[in-house]
This record gives sequence, C-alpha cells and structure tokens, in this order.
Amino acid sequence: MPRLQATVGASPLALAAALTLASPALATEVAPPTSLAPVTVTANRSVPELDHLPTTTESITAAQVADTINSVTIEDALRYLPNVLIRQRHIGDNQDPITTRTSGVGASARSLIYADGVLLSALIGNNNGIASPKWGLVTPDAVSRIDVLYGPFAAAYPGNSLGSVIEITTKTPTGFEASAEVQGAGQFFRKYGDHQTLGTSRVAASVGDRLGRFAFRASYNHLESDAQPLTYATAVIPAARSTAGTPVTGAYVDANRLGAPIQVMGGTAIANQVQDSVTTRLTYDLSPTLTAAYTAGFFRNDEHDTVNSYLRNAAGATVYAGAVNIDGRAYTLSSAVFSNSVYALEEDQLAQGLSLASHTGGLFDFEVVGTRFDILKSRQRIPSGALPGAFTSGPGSVVSLDDTGWMTLDAKGTYRPFGETGAHLVTFGAHADAFKLNNPRYALTDWIAGSPGATTTYSRGRTEQQALWAQDIWRLSPTLTATVGGRYEHWDAYDGLNFSASPALNTRQPTQGAWRFSPKGVLAWKPLAGWTFKSSIGVAYRFPTVQELYQSVTVGSILAVPNPNLRPEHAVSGELSAERAWSNGRVRLSLFGENIDDALISQTGQVATGPGTFAPASFVQNVDRVRTRGVELVASQDDVLVKGLELSGWITYVDAQTVRDRAFPAAVGKDLPQLPKLRASALATYRPTPRLALTLGARYSDRSFATIDNTDTYANTYQGFGSFFVADVHARYQFTPHISGDLGIDNLNDARYFLFHPFPGRTVIGSLKYTY
Repeated sequence: MPRLQATVGASPLALAAALTLASPALATEVAPPTSLAPVTVTANRSVPELDHLPTTTESITAAQVADTINSVTIEDALRYLPNVLIRQRHIGDNQDPITTRTSGVGASARSLIYADGVLLSALIGNNNGIASPKWGLVTPDAVSRIDVLYGPFAAAYPGNSLGSVIEITTKTPTGFEASAEVQGAGQFFRKYGDHQTLGTSRVAASVGDRLGRFAFRASYNHLESDAQPLTYATAVIPAARSTAGTPVTGAYVDANRLGAPIQVMGGTAIANQVQDSVTTRLTYDLSPTLTAAYTAGFFRNDEHDTVNSYLRNAAGATVYAGAVNIDGRAYTLSSAVFSNSVYALEEDQLAQGLSLASHTGGLFDFEVVGTRFDILKSRQRIPSGALPGAFTSGPGSVVSLDDTGWMTLDAKGTYRPFGETGAHLVTFGAHADAFKLNNPRYALTDWIAGSPGATTTYSRGRTEQQALWAQDIWRLSPTLTATVGGRYEHWDAYDGLNFSASPALNTRQPTQGAWRFSPKGVLAWKPLAGWTFKSSIGVAYRFPTVQELYQSVTVGSILAVPNPNLRPEHAVSGELSAERAWSNGRVRLSLFGENIDDALISQTGQVATGPGTFAPASFVQNVDRVRTRGVELVASQDDVLVKGLELSGWITYVDAQTVRDRAFPAAVGKDLPQLPKLRASALATYRPTPRLALTLGARYSDRSFATIDNTDTYANTYQGFGSFFVADVHARYQFTPHISGDLGIDNLNDARYFLFHPFPGRTVIGSLKYTY
C-alpha cells in the first residue's frame, strides 16, 4: 500500500483543486538502508527505505513501544531515540517541541514532523508556544512505526529539515481488527508549597478492516489530566529592609537563573485538560497498481489553568496582589502576577490529507499528496483584574488563533531506467505550501462568558514557498553508491500587519521574497557484509516564519516591530558515519557538524524608539554565524548474556557556539541556548517468557543555557535549563491472546529538575488493553 509522504507543499490555488487539502514532504532513498532502530526493527519497512532517502535514520515500531515504554501520548514513543527530547512538561501538554542534534526546544522550525504525509509542524513560528507540533492530531493506537531522519541530506524535504524529520506511519489493516484500552496515571509532585498527587485517565478505542479494494481504520482517544505548576510567581529580594506593606508568610527563598536571590510566592499555570482525538485513514485500490488514500485527524482541547498562591496574611487569608512585606522587605504585587496565569482555552484542530500513488515497481511511479491543517477554533480567555475576585468574574481579554493554518501540495516521481537496483534511480518532484497566522486579541467585560469587544492587538501574516527538487542514486559499483541531489526554492512573505491600541502601533509590513538552491550529496561504501561507511553533506535554507518576521516588542511606552526583513538561515551540514550490523545487533558512530549563517535567534539589540533614538530590547535577529560539532554513538544488542535480554542506548557530545555576532558581541564564544553538551539514554528489556517484558530505562542530560550570552549561571531553578538523570521502569504482561496489561513508573528516582519549567515528579502508570 502506498503511504502519504513528506515534502511540505501547497499554494492556495493549487490546493483548492485538491479538496482544499494539501500535504508534507516527499522522500528519496539510498540503496542500502541507512540505519536500523536502537531497538532492532524487523517489521515493516521504514520511510527512508520506501522513499530512497540517504539520511541516517533511527526507528521504533508500535510493538516496541508497547513492550518497553510507559506510553500515554504519541510523544512518549520517541523518548529513547537518539537526540530526541520532547519538552513534554506534563501528560497532555500541547506545547511540546523537540530538540535535535544541533538545536534546542526553542527552534521548532528547524525540524519537520509528518503523520502519513500530513504536516504536524506549525511553521507559523519558531518557538515552544503556539509553534509547537500538533501531536494531538494522531492517536497513539493509530501508530504503526516512527522514523527519525537526521540532517538536511534529502532533497525531497525543505530547509526546515536541517535538524531532523520525524515520519509517523499509521496502520493500514489487512483484515478486521479492533482494540479498547483504559489507562490511568498518578504523579507525585513536591516543590515549594505544592505537595500534590495529580491524576491522569485515558480511554481509547480503534477499529479497522479490509473489504476487497477498500481498507479503513478509525481511532478515538480521550485524555483527562491534571498538571503540576508550569510557572512560578517570583520577585527578586530587595537589598534594603522596610516595614512597608502587609506582612505575609509562606514564600520560599531561592535564586533565579542569574543567581540573584528571589522569593517564590506561588505556583502558576496549573492546568486541567480534557482532550479528544479522532484519527481515520481510508484507502482504495483503483487498480492493482494505483491507490488513493484519505487521512484525517481531529483534536479538541478544553483547558483550564489556575494558580496556588503560597502567601497568607495574619488572618490566614490567601494574598494574590497588593503591597506586601516578606521577612522585613517590601514588595508590590500587580494583579497580573497571578491573574495572567489563570485562563480558559478552547481548541479545535483539523488535519486532512489526500493522496494518489502508483506502485508498479517498474520504470516509473508517481505520487501526488495534498494536505491541509486548520485551527477551527482557538480562544484563550484571561482575566485582567486581581484575584480572588477575578476567579469568578471581571474584565479580561480573549486571544484567538481562529483561521490560522497551512496547506501543502507535493508531486513526486520515481524513475528506474535500469530497474530498482540498477545503476541509476532518479526521484524528482515539485512542492508548494502556504502558511497563515491570524492572531487578534479582544477586550472582554466578562472574561469568563463575555462576547469579544474592541480589538486591543492584532498580528497577521502569510508565507508561501514553491520548490523543485531532484535526486539521483548512482550505484558506482556493487559496494559504492553516490546520491546527488538539489532543491530550488522560492519563498514569499506578505500580508503582514501589526496593530496595538496601547501602546499605539498600526504597521503594514513590507512584502519580501527570496530564491535559493540547496545541493545535497551522500557517498556510501559497503566494503564487507554488515559494514557501511557514509559521508554526507547538505545545504539548507530555513526561511523566516510569520511570527519571526512580524514580531513586536515593547520598549518603555513604545511598541515597535524591530525587523520585518529577516534573512533566511543558511545551513551547511555534514556527517561522517561508520556502522556495523549483525544478526542481532548493530553499532553506529557518527561525527556531525553544522555551520549556520544568519541564524535566527532571540538576543538583545537596539530598537528605534523615535527619530535618532534607540533602546535595548530582546527580539529575534540574524546572528552572523553559529557552529556545531558533535559525535554520536548508537548501539543495540539482542540476547545479551542470556536469551531474551535486549540492550540499546546512545550517547552524544555536542560543542555548539556562536562564532560571529556583530549585533551582540557578548555572545561570541558562548554556548548556544538550550543545547546540552552531553546527552544519553539506555534501555534494557528482558523477556523471560513470551508473555512478559520487563524494561529498565535511563535518560541523562547536561545543563544548558537559556540565554545566548550564557549569563544564566544557575540552572536548577525556574527558567533555568538544569541537568537531569531519570530512570523509568515498565512491565507488560500478555494475559491472553487478546488481553494485555502494563504497569510502570516514570522518573522512578523522583528527580527534581527544570527545563525552563519544572518537570514532573515520580509518575505511576497502568493500563489494560483488549485487542482483537
């Protein structure tokens, strides 16, 4: 059966013709499989194998996830794959971007995520907020396998692939199948004044069948979760003592990431979420060699966030705002300190994909894929008055992302002039995409149930991209293969608008465009059976997103748009790898490097505040050059010492620095933000009987910096990026051929650490599943 693929693409006009759908990237393969999974994969073929992609790849199947990982959401499946850290702050988090070998969690636009060819990466921004991937559009039970491709070495993908590409393949039934699952989890969180046991429940069901030429699969997932505080209300402790303000107790003394002493006055952004997801896939064989497919995913999120002030006055009442005195020092708490972290969020998202593909295996095959993603509703209501009164009523605002989304369209051909294994195998294609951001904020007289009033701020903008690409797999000899390709891209940004009622701003942004060519090359040598040596180089251009272009910053009483003419990032990436595979194991060593000119990173710069006057502010700028060098070791072995014991793991060392930065010289020679030097994980699974799988896992990361000039010297605090070592255990037992149970503990050692936000404590997870 064909799959939907990956290359982002679609222009609005082209997409309207394809059922107003449009879709992600196309692919390309190198003759030998580039790599196997850390847990050896013996099942269905990977996306790189199917699409002739020359990129180093690590993979995991649904069966491996079920046996080894405490999986509640789809993101959990990637937990032990090399250099993949998903910043999932709690179960059900929908602001959870990924790290790559060379980029941290604040660079979401430097990676691509697809499900059956439908783009889940929100390339409207490059951050860990609204630009986070739309994982919720895929139910965990729908997944067949996940492949992670490293580096921009495949011409079929746009320049956002410079970090990694994640390809999620869902199941296509060959006969009748059905499942039902119930799952529960409890997190034990202890930090400052929060001592809680937080629950999660999940129910899921799926059904699928093949009826002659027609096959279908539908999955439903319902998740309810309570989270620990994601942020804190803090204040720097003043040097001078004072008797001013109402005496209060309950605050905790700590230090901020700059090392200054602070009072921690309460936990904020404490989420309760109710989420529903539906995923469906329909395929129809128009002929023995031609298949049409339709994929759709719907996601609904109903979230309510609250706060927990630790402050108490002499009468024991909770204090949220006003002039207070803590241990003989005065503080003034605005109403926003706590009320800005109280909100109600409603989201409805819909993703669709439509494809037509031939699969003759002969001289020529083709595939056309269109996808579309729509934010049908996204409204976040926030109070502006002081608590506790604002808990139940009062003025506020609503932030909307309705009518935000993207479309893609891709056409791909595979030409085999000498057969599948002949001297040349050529793939080529065309791509188009369109992204739209629509982000107004309206005033509310009643923040809970009021209708939108006057527009207080408004940001909008669009980007489009078209591309042609081609790649030739040239088998120079039985042991030597060269893959040469290139991608020619045209990009436009337009319809940019920034409006603010106060401070005043009403700016229509200039239109801009760019043409770029990105060559790729991979040389693979297999001198002996099981050995593969590979050299890869690729150029990638990552074009600015709408949010980066049309950002606005407040400087004193002035609101300004610093630079709507940002240049695209220009990356040159390389990798040297040696891999040895045998019947029940493998090992791979990779040396990788990357230079990025005009890197798009937030840093301090000067913003015009009037004719000839400037003031410092933090905003996204083109940093002249950043450089990354690293080494990665990945290994796995089955039947270690005893039959049934499987070991796998990886370790990576990265040196990533700012090389040249004329706008902010203090950053030169400093580590890049959010990118630890040393990361590793290991997984051990023992199967004493065919029914039982016992797994012990461990994950480690060095501390990293949040700021480009590395001034955040204290990492183990709110807004810091600390080191962590986390152990997980998991047990799965197959009671009958149809009934299985899982029990596990994440963060067994109850590590307390921050990746800007506090991460979950020890969490117990159990499930019971019926499969037919």
